[in-house]
Amino acid sequence: MSESQQAEVPRTPTKRGGGDPATRGRTTIADGVVEKIAGLAARDVLGVHAMGSGLARTLGAVRDRVPGGGRSATATRGVKAEVGEVQTALDLEIVVDYGVAIADVARSVRENVISAVERMTGLEVVEVNIAVSDVKLPDEADEEEEAETRLH
Repeated sequence: MSESQQAEVPRTPTKRGGGDPATRGRTTIADGVVEKIAGLAARDVLGVHAMGSGLARTLGAVRDRVPGGGRSATATRGVKAEVGEVQTALDLEIVVDYGVAIADVARSVRENVISAVERMTGLEVVEVNIAVSDVKLPDEADEEEEAETRLH
């Protein structure tokens, strides 16, 4: 073969790696990430006064006022997630405002949480269990406010 003949031979480009780049490697999502997303989505629902039990909210309010205590614990308060490779299950503890229809609030929380978690993580939400731990009465002071007035 002469040089001119060799130059005419078409070369196929060398392909590195195989398949879609999105399939090369694994993405893992920590429980805390799903808990934050779910907690924020639940708080967005009208009728949800707070997340977590009374004790957890009081301790969280104190922790928020300590330098370095961080606000990230507030986002996950009242939320527990179990995260697998493709699915997640959530347990939420909420306090509702007095006068709201609890079943309607729970349904809205469930829909909002499922939508946010699935959209942001790509995980399938297999269940969202909701425990209503308290009802906030109109004339009742928040535990967070009580904790603030005791700390000076």
